[in-house]
Amino acid sequence: MSSGAVPIRQLDATSVGELRQAAEEILAEFGTSATSPQLLASVAEVAGNLSEPVRHELRPVDTDDGLFVLRGLEVDDSGIGPTPSSWATAGDSGAVHDIVMLLLATLMGNPIAWEGQQDGRFVHNIVPAPGHETAQTGASSSVLLSPHTEDAFHPGRAHLLMLCCLRNHDNIATTAASIRHVQLSEADVALLTRPKLAILPDDAYTEAQGFEGGEPAPVPTLFHAEGGLTLRFDPAYTPLDAASPAHRAAYERLEAELARVSRAVCLSPGEVLVVDNDLVVHGRVPFQARYDGTDRWLKRASVRVPERRTRPLAEEDEHGYGQAAIEAHAA
Repeated sequence: MSSGAVPIRQLDATSVGELRQAAEEILAEFGTSATSPQLLASVAEVAGNLSEPVRHELRPVDTDDGLFVLRGLEVDDSGIGPTPSSWATAGDSGAVHDIVMLLLATLMGNPIAWEGQQDGRFVHNIVPAPGHETAQTGASSSVLLSPHTEDAFHPGRAHLLMLCCLRNHDNIATTAASIRHVQLSEADVALLTRPKLAILPDDAYTEAQGFEGGEPAPVPTLFHAEGGLTLRFDPAYTPLDAASPAHRAAYERLEAELARVSRAVCLSPGEVLVVDNDLVVHGRVPFQARYDGTDRWLKRASVRVPERRTRPLAEEDEHGYGQAAIEAHAA
């Protein structure tokens, strides 16, 4: 795994102060970061009036790396309180950072939430939780979180994923690998662009339900889009046994290539990793959780980019396993 240079965008002190003040004013007005139509409307209005320097640093991801790290936000380690024991107990912990994330996400597109995940909140708390150490979700700790596309099971998945670090005393790395950096044969690409494998909902979706019409529909792993390949990938929730030996071998070669080009991103407090969810798979290295209030703590936001065309039109016919995405600023 590489720890090579990741594209960096630096917010200046004036921009950081502007974002912080805007977030504190919104939080003071609503008294909570739990999203409501009124709060989301306020976020959209304020985001629309943020200065050009802020907007410039939140321009689209513009390299084949498919990601960048935004630096400069300030986090008071004592002021944010202890790391929550799970997302379910987090409540408004670090609430001002929820609002900052919503502002940043709104500058990049349209924030989304899920009815079946973290009570429909638009900003998620990613913390290790007792009893989930070996799960393939953000609540795990002691196992490698397999590189994956965020919400790969769903046609309405985010175009962009944003991870903001509030605490990372142990320098635990997020992993990231771009499909634009892998080397695959034409034969493997041809196989993997065929819809042969289904992707099932991950365990974070407590209310996900199977489609009553029958077996989960197969989807392509790779897709030819403008600028190059994109991908839809989640091996932990993909029943590879359903594929032919040739298709399974091609999938495993893709998995190996993504591992080869993967890089480790150790976020520090106040840094935001922005990932193009069509180009990059992300994961996390294993670590030993302490559950003493000092464990790694991230905030996560998901963003759709209106009118973006990076996915097969056939996805529009998928059922999404009963999950519904909620758009912050839907028309």
